[in-house]
Amino acid sequence: MELTVSPAPHIHGRLSASQCMYSVIIALLPAFAVSLYFFGVGALIVTLTSILSCVVVEYLIQKFLLKVKPTIGDGSAILTGLLLGFNLPSNLPVWIVIIGSIAAIGITKMAFGGLGNNLFNPALVGRVFLLISFPTYMTQWPVPSASRWSYTDAETGATLLSKLKEEGSQWVSQVNISDLWIGNQGGSLGEVGAIALLIGFAFLLYRRIISWHIPVSILATVFVFSFALGLGEELSAQASGAWQHAFDFALIQLLSGGLLLGAIYMATDYVTSPMTSRGMIIYGIGIGVLTVVIRQWGGYPEGVSFAILIMNAFTPLINNYVKPKRFGRA
Repeated sequence: MELTVSPAPHIHGRLSASQCMYSVIIALLPAFAVSLYFFGVGALIVTLTSILSCVVVEYLIQKFLLKVKPTIGDGSAILTGLLLGFNLPSNLPVWIVIIGSIAAIGITKMAFGGLGNNLFNPALVGRVFLLISFPTYMTQWPVPSASRWSYTDAETGATLLSKLKEEGSQWVSQVNISDLWIGNQGGSLGEVGAIALLIGFAFLLYRRIISWHIPVSILATVFVFSFALGLGEELSAQASGAWQHAFDFALIQLLSGGLLLGAIYMATDYVTSPMTSRGMIIYGIGIGVLTVVIRQWGGYPEGVSFAILIMNAFTPLINNYVKPKRFGRA
C-alpha cells in the first residue's frame, strides 16, 4: 500500500483541494463580471496578467529550481493570481503586476515549499509588497465607468475610504449606499461589487468550501466597532440623528474597501487560518479590530490586507492554544 504524506490543507470529504480551489474561482466570477463592467479593459488586462504570471512563475520554479513535477493544474496558482489581480488598481502597468506575482508565488509560497507550507496569504503579500514598493502606482484609482476603454491613462479619483480619512465622518451623509452595493465606487478592481461578492459567499457556503465563522466574525466586529465609533463621535458633538449616522457609518465601513473580499475569500485561506471553529472566531475578531484601528488611526485609509497578514502570523499560536477536547475527555 502506498502512503502519501503531504502538508495541509487536509480536507475530509468528497472534494479535493483542487476542486475547492476551482470552486472559489467560480465564486469570484460575479465580482469579476462587475469589475469588467465598471473598469473595462484595464480590469481584463490586469487580471489576466496576474493569473498568467503567477502560473508561469510557479511552473518555472517547480520545473527548474525545485526540479519537481509542476502542479499548476491544482488551481492554487490561478486562484492566487485572480485574488492578487482583484487587489490591484485596474490601471496598474503590466510590469508591476508581474513583480507582484513573483512576490506572491516565488517569495511567499514556493520559497516555503509550495501549497500548504506558506505562512502568509500569497496574494496579500504580493499586494502589500507592491503598495510599499510602488505607492504612487498603487494609490491611483480609476473612476468607475469613466474610462472603460482606457488602461494606464484612465481617469482617476479618490476612494471612499480616502475621502473619509481626509474629510472625516461628516462626509457620510453624502454617500450613496446603493452605489456601494452594486460596485459603483473607486478601489481595487475586484473589491467594489458587494452584491457580487456576497453571491459568491453564498455559493461557497452552499458547497461547504468555507464555514461562516471567519467572515461573519470579521464583518460583525467591524460593524459593531465602527458603529460605536460613529455613535460616540455624534453624541460628543450633540448632533441630531446620531443613531442613523452611526449605522450609515458602520455600513459604509462594511461595503467599501476590500473588507468583503478579504473576509470571504482571503482570510478563509485553509493554510493560513485556524483549524477550529473557536479559533476561527478569535482570528476573525482580531482581523476586524485591526482593520478598524488601521482605518481610523493608521497611515493608510485601508487596513484589511495588513490585518489579515498580522493575524496569519498568530494562526500557529491560536492553533496551539485553542484545541478541541480530546475524544473521551470531559
